[in-house]
Amino acid sequence: MNQPVRTRPESSRQSLNEAYDTALLDLDGVVYAGGEAIDHAVESLVTARDGGMRLAYVTNNALRTPEAVAEHLTRLGMPATPDDVITSAQAVARLISEQLPKGARVLVIGGEGLRVALRERGLTPVDSADDDPAAVAQGYGGPDMPWARLMEAGYAVARGVPWFASNLDLTIPSGRGIAPGNGAAVEVVRIVTGTSPQAAGKPLPPMHRETILRTGARRPLVVGDRLDTDIEGAYAGGVDSLLVLTGVTTPAQLLAAEPGHRPTYVDRDLRGLLTSQPEVERDGESGGFRCGGWAAWVENGALVLEGGGEEPLDGLRVLCAAAWSEAGDGVSGADAGKALARLGL
Repeated sequence: MNQPVRTRPESSRQSLNEAYDTALLDLDGVVYAGGEAIDHAVESLVTARDGGMRLAYVTNNALRTPEAVAEHLTRLGMPATPDDVITSAQAVARLISEQLPKGARVLVIGGEGLRVALRERGLTPVDSADDDPAAVAQGYGGPDMPWARLMEAGYAVARGVPWFASNLDLTIPSGRGIAPGNGAAVEVVRIVTGTSPQAAGKPLPPMHRETILRTGARRPLVVGDRLDTDIEGAYAGGVDSLLVLTGVTTPAQLLAAEPGHRPTYVDRDLRGLLTSQPEVERDGESGGFRCGGWAAWVENGALVLEGGGEEPLDGLRVLCAAAWSEAGDGVSGADAGKALARLGL
């Protein structure tokens, strides 16, 4: 979605996979959920790749290795290599390696992906706070990670050992719904120790730096389902973004997004990569915005939606433009809900 103050990078007739050289794709909630491909993901990504767009899979989930992720994607029908995958485990391992000498011991609270990333940076993973670690690295350890691992982290951090987290996502999408993420486990250690870790994952700079270093992207497009990681990370990195509505973010949350959480584009799913996203234009008559057959503006602090275009997403696009405009600073959630109900979103 084009924000009123943003300009398009190329001709408005270009599809996104033509206008950008690399898609930096989140995984959970964008490409798959609960291990299964999200509707339209496989065919959309294969078509985008065959059209010349590079696909890079950028995930805050530090559990699996790039090799395991690439195998999973290939099995789903999206051929990938380990070099196509960038994880928060890699980002945090680089961050730690820049502060510790080669061979330093690092207490690992997480899965194999974190261990492999640390070894690649010349660091030595250990399992106990009694192993004299020089740092603690905490990442998502999967649904079966024992409570004893959090206890080990607490013991070490309480003694003053530097603490690093792969990411701070409080939740993670699953096939059964929204589950606790690494950020929830980090909160356990934070409450016990009264301190906070250095974090590397989206939306923070270490993850963006890791991604650009590994992909060499010149015109990247961040594609994600979360406002507070994917979209905020794109905003912080000064690159454009596409929000897909297949994961965590709801249309109501999008309307209420603060400036740093507002995507350049929005679409239902990854088919949005293959289309030219419609312009949202100012409407001089109403002082609001138009897109497709829809118009929206703010009147007496309330969102007003009129029209009836064939595409409800165009209605969402103009509602966002109105809600995010200077006149929309105080629009209530109730008003937004009524407008969204008209769109069936």
